[in-house]
Amino acid sequence: MKKHKLSIIIPILNEVETIGNLLQHLLDNSSKDNITEIIVVDGGSTDGSQNIVINFTQQNQKYHRFLKPVISNIKLLNSKRGRAKQMNLGAENATGNILYFLHADSFPPKAFDQLIINEIEKTNLAGCFRMQFDHNHWWLRLASWLTQFRWRTCRGGDQSQFITKELFNEIGGFDENYVIYEDNILINELYSRNEFVVIQHKIKTSARSYKRNGVWKLQYHFWAIYVKRWFGASSEEIYRYYKKNVI
Repeated sequence: MKKHKLSIIIPILNEVETIGNLLQHLLDNSSKDNITEIIVVDGGSTDGSQNIVINFTQQNQKYHRFLKPVISNIKLLNSKRGRAKQMNLGAENATGNILYFLHADSFPPKAFDQLIINEIEKTNLAGCFRMQFDHNHWWLRLASWLTQFRWRTCRGGDQSQFITKELFNEIGGFDENYVIYEDNILINELYSRNEFVVIQHKIKTSARSYKRNGVWKLQYHFWAIYVKRWFGASSEEIYRYYKKNVI
């Protein structure tokens, strides 16, 4: 039987406060036998994020002989700005047969790697985890609870995304016309193929955008973007709306 291997792909832009913690979390919660590499793809950070990754990698390699870290192959790539561009570049450089796309502020559950491989072995070729926000607001707790269901409206990039490299290439990767909403475009394609599973373990993700913008204000704008896309809005229209109301 073919040995499945994950390539973890993390797009970042000014994530100095989170990326080091995430890398350590990945080391602590996975098996070196299941992961080929972690690929961090930077879109032009100016806050020292790249230095965090470089220093983390150097320290990891320095103590590799003694600590035997879970993952010793951590790569840093430079990309044009835009999560779709960054994640596609990461996928191009990935050597594992399973791609795992992860936001820098989302922390997957213990043994996430084996949980994903278990699904692949059951011929579930793409999917995500259910989600939990790191915030106690009742709406965010409800939104988190709803992610356990397979309903399309309950999906989003913060839940992370695993997909076989073969299927990812067959679909054509992320649509780089989308500066935002790129996760949903790929998910729409997977749902149209009936190729999506929700793993019933929780990934914990930051509610920092809700804290910064306000829960109801941000939720309204997310709904508005969803409806606009439903009625055929272009990637440029969606980004203009997002830039005006959210950024």
